[in-house]
Amino acid sequence: MIRLSAFADEISRDPVEQLDVLTEHGIRHIEFRSIHGMNVLDLGDAQHAEFRALLRARGFALSAIGSPVGKIKITEPFEPHLQRIEKAMELADYYACPRIRIFSYYMPPGEDPAPYRDEVMKRMSALARLATDRGVALFLENEKGIFGDTAARVLDILETIDSPSLGHAFDPANYLEVGQPIDEAWDLLRSRVTHFHVKDYDTKLRKNVPAGAGEGQIPRLISDAVAHGFDGFCVLEPHLVLAEASYGFTGPERFGDAARALKSALDEKGVVYG
Repeated sequence: MIRLSAFADEISRDPVEQLDVLTEHGIRHIEFRSIHGMNVLDLGDAQHAEFRALLRARGFALSAIGSPVGKIKITEPFEPHLQRIEKAMELADYYACPRIRIFSYYMPPGEDPAPYRDEVMKRMSALARLATDRGVALFLENEKGIFGDTAARVLDILETIDSPSLGHAFDPANYLEVGQPIDEAWDLLRSRVTHFHVKDYDTKLRKNVPAGAGEGQIPRLISDAVAHGFDGFCVLEPHLVLAEASYGFTGPERFGDAARALKSALDEKGVVYG
């Protein structure tokens, strides 16, 4: 059975409204990226204590810490960035959620990523070692403009690092945005997918759409993943109103459309979810 989750900050900045809307749609997990308009890694101790108490009181848990680790330029210093992953790992312990979403560094615009490969691998290897030492799973998300924006380069990272602590958070819309054929990406990476971001994309309209309404083949991919033993989270990240480099927004009403579309698609495929 797969478990449904969501980037709840796509609903609202207010954590109470986030949980109210998720409860309405039967979703009990959150990919924790932000509350009150502040990134998860920038919140203070009191804010984390209040949010954790709210989650526990309402019967919620986290699917992952939706960190921005790896969303800096590859030419920026790495050492200060290590403090960010350390903070993310502390929060993974704090929320009893040993799972963190990460990225693989922005490339200089217009430049060939190849000269930066060694530095990417050095950094990803360091993150994977830290995760192994702490008993944390890292989910590498594909993203436009970073080294791992195509399936081939994502696979290169995963095979080179070769760590049980590093898997792939598959985002169909992000692949479509860079012109990556979904079938090709899925065939290359299916065995490496440990997390699934539910974001669909219409290449003709050049915008995000509810699951099943675009070219991301989301119902088929999730069904295929389950048939091959996938036992993880499918995380709604609709981006139906706003899609920025570090943030997306959908709003309460459009989020309802996204949740219903995903559930309908999974029901049609006979995929059991909870």
